Amino acid sequence: MTFLVVGGTGVDTVVPVAGLPVLGADSARPRGPIEDHVSHTGTCVALGLHALGERVSVIDTVGDDELGGRVRAAFARWGIGLRAAPAPAGTRRAVNLMSPDGRRLSLYDGRDVPGYRLPEEYYSPLPAGVRHVHVTIVDWARHLIPALRAAGVTVSTDLHDWDGDNPHHLDFALGADLVFVSGVQLADGAPARILAEGVASRVVVTRGGAGADLHTRDGVTHRDAADPGAPVVDTNGAGDAFAAAFLSAWAAGADDDACLGRGVIAGAYACTAPVGAGAFIGRAELDTRWS
Repeated sequence: MTFLVVGGTGVDTVVPVAGLPVLGADSARPRGPIEDHVSHTGTCVALGLHALGERVSVIDTVGDDELGGRVRAAFARWGIGLRAAPAPAGTRRAVNLMSPDGRRLSLYDGRDVPGYRLPEEYYSPLPAGVRHVHVTIVDWARHLIPALRAAGVTVSTDLHDWDGDNPHHLDFALGADLVFVSGVQLADGAPARILAEGVASRVVVTRGGAGADLHTRDGVTHRDAADPGAPVVDTNGAGDAFAAAFLSAWAAGADDDACLGRGVIAGAYACTAPVGAGAFIGRAELDTRWS
């Protein structure tokens, strides 16, 4: 099985703060150094899959700028293929405020250009051997879903903190075979709506320290959160680590319980290290913790 991740690369500026929300001051001293990381959701899903020994590549838009050079260099260093179209507004970035307990507030710069379409030569034909595509929710990626489905690959997506109503997410929610979504803002009934109106066979609702729920047309399966085995220091990438481990198991034919179990272990593991290539669990360690 070869995976392709569509969208979701960029640079995160991580600011350690005393607590969230940050209130009542014109300025504040961070708890530690402000650092930049090549990250974002697509990057982290790819890193999670790569750490598990899966073959994975990424397609995205990357700017012809200093940050874009850092993104390209990081993917080359990791040994993950990156097919990068020129990003008309420059490389995507975000500022993440991180509290001591690992909670995060992400501030995105919104630089994607409305109406942009990824040139077809970047995704057609698909890279050789691709059987599953994980589509991030950058706006232009929605327009690739029909072509991906026509190509005969399976599709997954992560709706992140969708509320169950925001129309931006609907094309992704209803067009993917496997849907991940955070339970932070999710309205009651949203998973059932996806299963009823879309093509998904599974909707996974992640709940952080409360574990995760797997919704199918046959009912709901819950899995408690795993013991991370070390203090929680950074929740950046935890959901992406969960998704990568779930997808790896699902693609290999594992049952739902194993997919959920391996997902919560990988998500917990990612919280014990700063976001980056070293934050994602390897195959041997995941096998040991799951056994």
